[in-house]
Amino acid sequence: MGDFLTIQDIEKAAQQVQKRSKLKPQVGLILGSGLGSLAESVENPDYIPYAEVPGWPVSGVQGHVGRLVLGELESQPVVVMQGRSHYYEGYDMPRLGLPVRVMRHLGIEILIVTNAAGAVNPDFEPGDLMLLVDHLNLLGMAGQNPLRGPNLDSLGPRFPDMSQVYDRKLQSTARLAAEEEKINLREGVYCCLAGPSFETPADLRFLRNVGVDAVGMSTVPEAIVARHGGIRVLGISGISNKANLDGTTETSHEEVLEAGRVLVPKLTKLIRGVLRKLS
Repeated sequence: MGDFLTIQDIEKAAQQVQKRSKLKPQVGLILGSGLGSLAESVENPDYIPYAEVPGWPVSGVQGHVGRLVLGELESQPVVVMQGRSHYYEGYDMPRLGLPVRVMRHLGIEILIVTNAAGAVNPDFEPGDLMLLVDHLNLLGMAGQNPLRGPNLDSLGPRFPDMSQVYDRKLQSTARLAAEEEKINLREGVYCCLAGPSFETPADLRFLRNVGVDAVGMSTVPEAIVARHGGIRVLGISGISNKANLDGTTETSHEEVLEAGRVLVPKLTKLIRGVLRKLS
């Protein structure tokens, strides 16, 4: 049997968070590689290291601080994940769904999930932001779905619809916020691969041929769990490197983190703009 979640697992973790913070968040944010400094903008913060929450998957990857930040952004009560864990770190997929389950238990209705992603679309440049309009779930197609195991009927249906994973009204809100902040917001399809190795040029050409615009190693499991639980999802990728369709360049994690320093100011403006409109 795999590492399947129970309602008791979720409640135990949520209770520990509630002991440390009285905030009742309405919006959850997940910050990807190199993007965690957005959490420094949270006002009146309560900090909770992941290691102090029972069952919470802890990341050892550079660029992921590994703590919850609860407070306010643009007058919205938020819970922010400053870093995340990944399938390649050895966690079973359902365990990676625990943070979103806990955020739902705390009361969030909207999840804004971000990531650092490699460009597959050759028109995309490092430093671009991309609005997720859909995703390609290659891990899930191969059997690694975060909903695998006994269904938690009180949270959502056994067979949840995924025709609109990324909320169209939230997409419209993001477009308006980007226009007001004069941010060139790309749009496209994100693909989640297992990692931790970066993609080969053949991988990238295959993904481009099936309609993928950006690729990474996260986000999709979290979005699926959120939709299963009735949470509206907004997805934003920070493009960290150029498409390497011909194999002439190398990709490194340092490059991803360096791109994050360029991306964070744009991402901060965009997310703040979205939160203001939600108010």
